[in-house]
Amino acid sequence: MTDTSASTSRMTNTGDTPRKPDDPCPDCGAAVPVDPRFATWCAACGWNADSGEPDPQPGRIGAFRIALARRHGEQLHEELVRDGDQLPRRDVHSVLSYALAGAVHLFTVALAVSGVLLVVLGWNTVVQPVIGLVLLVVAFALRPRLGRLPGDGVVLRRADAPALFTLLDEIADGVGTRAADAVVIDARFNASVSAYGWRRHRRVDIGLPLWATLAPQQRVALLGHEFGHYANGDTRHGLVIHTALRSLVTWYEVFTPARRNSRLVRADGLGELAQRAARPPAEAGLVRLAEALADVLMVLPRLAVLGVLRLLDHLTVRSAQRAEYLADRMAAGAGSSEAVVGLLDRLLTGEAVSNDLRTQAIRARTRLPGVDPKAVEAGLWTQLAARIASIPDREYDRLRRVSVLRGHAVDATHPPTHLRRALIADGGQLPATVVLDTDAAAAIDGELAPAHTRLAREVIRDL
Repeated sequence: MTDTSASTSRMTNTGDTPRKPDDPCPDCGAAVPVDPRFATWCAACGWNADSGEPDPQPGRIGAFRIALARRHGEQLHEELVRDGDQLPRRDVHSVLSYALAGAVHLFTVALAVSGVLLVVLGWNTVVQPVIGLVLLVVAFALRPRLGRLPGDGVVLRRADAPALFTLLDEIADGVGTRAADAVVIDARFNASVSAYGWRRHRRVDIGLPLWATLAPQQRVALLGHEFGHYANGDTRHGLVIHTALRSLVTWYEVFTPARRNSRLVRADGLGELAQRAARPPAEAGLVRLAEALADVLMVLPRLAVLGVLRLLDHLTVRSAQRAEYLADRMAAGAGSSEAVVGLLDRLLTGEAVSNDLRTQAIRARTRLPGVDPKAVEAGLWTQLAARIASIPDREYDRLRRVSVLRGHAVDATHPPTHLRRALIADGGQLPATVVLDTDAAAAIDGELAPAHTRLAREVIRDL
């Protein structure tokens, strides 16, 4: 559950800002409240509600996935409003998606077998073993990844955080699934679940920038949503289809001309090195000719891979969208419908959270007069929570309007956020079955204190 809002709060402080007199709306003349911390806009006619920069243009795959997600998200919303919750079922699309994913994996196996045969049977030649080794390298790159615990982030086991795992166990039991084996705390505005290793251990990833801004019951709702993916049969979280999608994306990147990714070189800070390593004009011309020839040869393979990727996306996106809606409903059953609505509103503050953390990092690193870097680091998450909590209802109203205007979604696999919110807010209101009281919340915060310290240091260093 990741989110970056395209136009969010422009918060600069948490103190009581003097309220300025209302201004007249230049379009309709209605009184417009002015708060220097946020965008000035008109609730009557919508003037200046969406004043942010346009969303960045996605690539070919991204644009296709976003359009597909929005279309299916709207259709499923109408169906769920009309017919109520329905568990995912094996339909023609589901069967075809598994068959296509299986074919992708069989192709990888065929590459590996062919590589072995060429190396073993063609040992008396020179070319066949070389080709075989190349096929083995390609098959190794495309192999299904079983997942593992990350090298970054803070990994917690049961002995490290008993209060947190008690809450996780209660939520998992409430949604009818198996508990988690590990928790990873990182610095993303995100939360997710996945499996790792041959025994398919379960891990929960919790992004501290999101977690810190949530009220206790919203945290329960967040975890309820993530465990809901295990309980409702989300095919994209399964090993077969998830790894097939990753293999296809890898193929597409291999067949994409290198010059299209030159911006990644600059983003990685390698542009200066590339300039210093510039070739003589004659040699550079030969290189460009070779690249152009390679681009021509890669057109058909790239289009073929793109077609298979789009087909697998098309076959699985509907079940993935349904799984998101059902996970929201399970979250409401765990933390309450009110908590899920609040959680979905919080997801719209992703850009405000990023801006605030970046501002605090700059303050700490530049050592401004009167600013103690250690104090900024120690209070980073507390101050972030206070700033997000100070966002008024009027600003959330604006963010929700922007969400509708832009078709905002967490990512290309999620339904539009405003439809998810509407389904919970307008449906039958569910009370919480898991209550995170003050003592338990404080105990969890204490267990996460080492992660708070480490990740605050990393945020200030890296942002």
